[in-house]
Amino acid sequence: MITAQLIKELRDRTGVGMSDCKNALVETNGDMDAAIDLLRKKGIAKAAKRADNTTSEGKIKIVNTGTVATIASVACETDFVARNDTFDEMLSKFIEMRNAASSDEEAIAKADVLKSTEYQLKVGENMKILALTKMSGDVVESYVHSNNKVAAVVVAKAGTDTEKLKQVAMHITATNPEVLSPSDISDEIVAKEKEIQLELMKQDPKNASKPADILLKIIDGKMTKFREENALLTQQFVVNPDQKVGEFIGDAVVSFKRFAI
Repeated sequence: MITAQLIKELRDRTGVGMSDCKNALVETNGDMDAAIDLLRKKGIAKAAKRADNTTSEGKIKIVNTGTVATIASVACETDFVARNDTFDEMLSKFIEMRNAASSDEEAIAKADVLKSTEYQLKVGENMKILALTKMSGDVVESYVHSNNKVAAVVVAKAGTDTEKLKQVAMHITATNPEVLSPSDISDEIVAKEKEIQLELMKQDPKNASKPADILLKIIDGKMTKFREENALLTQQFVVNPDQKVGEFIGDAVVSFKRFAI
């Protein structure tokens, strides 16, 4: 008889999902050692043992309707697996799950089960779901870099030129802005950066003879630059460095998010 305790013991010994453990025990008539061998032969026990392996590769997939973008980002161990059709199939199923779910948390929980019980066996590598989410608005544009490891989604006002918006999404993947506009950076973050920069300036022998008020003016200038360099709209546009992003796209952008493996 295949008891719950027997299934749990096999799970504890192999790290494999409950469903696969039960099937292995049924197939081996409850023989624990034979079930472990069976799981190893199938490759699923090997995948479980790799659970601590680094997941620095992976793929980001985005399905965009023009008003809703659904994003699935999953990391794995090797580029070979990330480029596999099975991995892409898994991402497509994850996106379907997110579109059917009421929240990211619900979708991730279900996707994690599917990953562990079906696709872990197929790919034989450790995998980690980094993001499974949706972004929506009047106009939504997205961009996935050619390596499939960096992507961005931009939400904009109705009537925004989608081609221009895609170029902004490309810019975001390249520069990784923290916020939309300089005023969105909190005073606390600026104060911390100011403290660091002021200390560095004091340590520089070239500033030894400069009055405190001059140093403060220099710092204020640095903080203005700090805000502008970390805000999307005031960054130099990568497509045309002579122009800022805000000058290119105006006030069309409502929100954005960058995704990376």
